[in-house]
Amino acid sequence: MATLLARGVDRKIARMREFAESLLQAGDEPVRAGSLDQLEALDRSLLRMAGQTRTLVERAKLESARREAILSSMVEGVLAVDDQLRVTFCNQALARLAGTRMPGVGTPLMELVRDVALQETLADVIRTGEPAKRNLHIPVSSSGRSFELQAAPLITGNKPGDKPGAIAILHDITDLERLERIRNDFVANVSHEFRTPLAAISGYAETLLDGALEDPQHNRRFLEIINSNAIRLSNIAADLLTLSELQTGAPKDIEPIPVADALESALSTVAAEASRRGVSIERGNFENVTVSGSRYRLEQALVNLLANAVKFNRPGGSVRAESLRNGTEVRIVISDTGVGIPSNDLPRIFERFYRVDKGRSREVGGTGLGLSIVKHIVERMHGSVSATSQLGKGSAFTVTLPLA
Repeated sequence: MATLLARGVDRKIARMREFAESLLQAGDEPVRAGSLDQLEALDRSLLRMAGQTRTLVERAKLESARREAILSSMVEGVLAVDDQLRVTFCNQALARLAGTRMPGVGTPLMELVRDVALQETLADVIRTGEPAKRNLHIPVSSSGRSFELQAAPLITGNKPGDKPGAIAILHDITDLERLERIRNDFVANVSHEFRTPLAAISGYAETLLDGALEDPQHNRRFLEIINSNAIRLSNIAADLLTLSELQTGAPKDIEPIPVADALESALSTVAAEASRRGVSIERGNFENVTVSGSRYRLEQALVNLLANAVKFNRPGGSVRAESLRNGTEVRIVISDTGVGIPSNDLPRIFERFYRVDKGRSREVGGTGLGLSIVKHIVERMHGSVSATSQLGKGSAFTVTLPLA
């Protein structure tokens, strides 16, 4: 009886040892009983299995930490929910988007992000098991941000009755939409600016071809109009090329620039036009300081500001230029006693093609790109430009640049 009982126990231990051996990786050498009894062989198998189990657990922890680090460092918001729309994972980017702390596991989605469209999309993904993609506009602080949402079903368990959850990735496309609006506005503005002079050139050319060329009383005036509109087109094209170079090209010809010399050169450029319009030019204090950049571009920016101060002035008015040192910066101030700028228009005057008085701007030959060029030149020199104005009393433009 003892022998039979021992044989039965021996068979059970052997099956247990074989099962333990089967849990080991295929490449491992199995433990053979040999002269050892079955209990000792089982003990060795279990010890080897325990070692490999610890290795697998450590590897799983490492992979989990890596995934956590990757998801947490993503700029896109990542969110996972269960079938009840309770949060199971949320990275730092999504918490910043929601303007809250990292939510705990099980937090209802509506408490994290109060957006019905997001909740409905994830609910549809869970119900249908199909991925979804859409754009969302989510209020953030005092403003709203636009996001591209990509959602897919997510298996949250391995039991037969487990329902899938959903995972969502939110990519911030606010800046892309803003750039697209700027591009569309730019194309529309360019088309509009080109249409007017082209229509004038075409109309007067047809008039001359229809017989006005033989009319000495009008042909010269028609040709002068065609010429002025051609010059206008050329100026617009030149300013557009300048803007394109400033926006896409790397800064060239970096050199030390004496600010006083650049101001004197710019003032001499506009002196004849100021005299013709009856506008006096006043020279204030010119600091003996130096900045770094392209002298040609800096003088171009100063000429644009001075030319505007002259063009939009009144007969008998004045334009004043001065430079003031302020610590490690220099402020170049160009002020005038002209018509001024309405407060509603002041924030937009550095936009391309934006004009306060469209009729007068075209009359004096402006393209609507001068202040935009000034802004880009100054920013390329790591500076800033601002404006203050009183309607009917004049304006002041301040260019701030770091000293060399």
